[in-house]
Amino acid sequence: MATTSALTARTRARLDASARSAAARAYAPYSQFRVGAAVLGGSGRLYSGANVENASYGLCLFAERTSITHASSEGESSSVAVAVYTPTPTPTLPCGACRQVIREFGPTATIRSTCRGGAAVETSLEALLPAAFGPEDRGRRPTARRLRRS
Repeated sequence: MATTSALTARTRARLDASARSAAARAYAPYSQFRVGAAVLGGSGRLYSGANVENASYGLCLFAERTSITHASSEGESSSVAVAVYTPTPTPTLPCGACRQVIREFGPTATIRSTCRGGAAVETSLEALLPAAFGPEDRGRRPTARRLRRS
């Protein structure tokens, strides 16, 4: 996936470093899969988060959602970019549930995934979650025009 945003090299480096640093603080006693994420808010501030596992697996919090919750709890109302770091040989993109939560705050967000192997993937949320349901769709039916893709 090609670079899709106007993020500067400095901003990319800050996002990536914040996500990697957050991964070191993950609570992952069951999977040992330490994931970190960083959100670039509309204000320009960075917010980090890590996965937080639970013995009841369905209650685990994923790093992307933790970082977005962190941003929201600090008063941030929009996300420009989300970076994810995984301790894997190749980058791992956000799961479907995380993509939907990212959509709530950053419908046009840039998504970056980096990994221990050094590779990076950068794409748009629209590419990962096309024709997504969002706040503007509540109480409305999607129109045929909205669902049609070129």
